[in-house]
Amino acid sequence: MKRTSPETPVLFTVFNRPACTRRVFEAIRRAAPRRLFIACDGPRPERPEEAPLVSQVRGIVAEVDWECEVATLFREENLGCRNAMSSAISWFFSEVEEGIILEDDCLPNPTFFRYCRELLERYRDDERVMNISGVNSLLRGAELGDSYYFSRYPHIWGWASWRRAWRNYSPDMPDYPDFVQSGALAGCFPDPVERKRWREILDKVYRGEPGFNTWDAQWSYAHFKNNALAVTPRNNLVENIGCTPDAMHTAGNPFAELPAVQAEFPLRHPQFPIRNTELDRQTFRHDYANPLWKRIRRRLVNMRRH
Repeated sequence: MKRTSPETPVLFTVFNRPACTRRVFEAIRRAAPRRLFIACDGPRPERPEEAPLVSQVRGIVAEVDWECEVATLFREENLGCRNAMSSAISWFFSEVEEGIILEDDCLPNPTFFRYCRELLERYRDDERVMNISGVNSLLRGAELGDSYYFSRYPHIWGWASWRRAWRNYSPDMPDYPDFVQSGALAGCFPDPVERKRWREILDKVYRGEPGFNTWDAQWSYAHFKNNALAVTPRNNLVENIGCTPDAMHTAGNPFAELPAVQAEFPLRHPQFPIRNTELDRQTFRHDYANPLWKRIRRRLVNMRRH
């Protein structure tokens, strides 16, 4: 099996889950990137049991035993999900032009690395494309003749991108009020149900309401306002191992129990970079429209890790 190009940098974000960290670290070890960036938030002071777990996690990721340049961003204080993740990714892209991002619960199939490498190269100079996703929650691979399709939704449980794309990101979304007032949100979402749901989500993220201490909705917003495309694989390439029976708040999670399978090579590329509107409609209904799932997903991001 062809391995990832050693020149493809990897950012690995970790926190307080040694068992998950170990499994994902072993997957990275097998890929053996020559540049590995590791970011870890600090333990929460109100949770004294967390400091030993964070220390254990940092010990695991120190076990690099292949030829590799390692850079670390280990926080002493806890920044929380929004600031820890967004600043880690900004740090990563301040050092590299493009790369792969894995969180501690995102276990990739070995072919995920080659898939990312080839697509990072293919769309490097195409500013319409901002995200290479490893997740496909719909499991509709049999319906596609190509190896991937283009979506408006940048799934981030195992993904890759470029510095030139991340420059469009801000955790605070300072231009969001103007975006809404201009009618651009309505232009992005002609369907009133989708528009209402995303207005609700983005309003709460912008205001920083309790329970919305997240970073990823802002990445979706960056795609919406730039009419950008996210690559979504034909088959799911990343398993979320945080969605286990003993994990908190995982009931109803549409990403739970999705196996990671092999990407098939050579990749078959779509003829034109055009969004698949039908699969995006299905993605909205499956991943975003259900109010119960919306609450669960928020808890997963904010309570499980930070």
